Amino acid sequence: MAPTPNYQQQYLKAKVETASPGDLTLLLYEELHRKLNMARVLYQKGQFSEMMDRLHGARSILYEFIATLNFEYEISHQLRQLYDYYIRRIGDFAVNKDISILDEVIEFAREYTDTWRQALAQVKSAKGKS
Repeated sequence: MAPTPNYQQQYLKAKVETASPGDLTLLLYEELHRKLNMARVLYQKGQFSEMMDRLHGARSILYEFIATLNFEYEISHQLRQLYDYYIRRIGDFAVNKDISILDEVIEFAREYTDTWRQALAQVKSAKGKS
């Protein structure tokens, strides 16, 4: 019997392969937010190994953001500091298990996801008017 194709994975793969750089950034912010939320759920269920997997994935996304920064621009230095801070906060949560620390990181991810989504909508709207 042939394995059943995973249509969700195929859809996501196609979405990533055809996305613009701006859309890819949004996808990463969405995934960061999703992983952090899942880590919170897993923490509450006492599933610490799975929680740590999600936290590791979230940190990997933040490291990816750092790797793609262009330091010719001042904002890149500021973003680096911001991403470094939240990488440390994830580590602080992993050690201290203080849910308020994780909630702080989740709020950052939610706000940046929303901000990036709005920015993309404005860019696409402006392109449609030109």
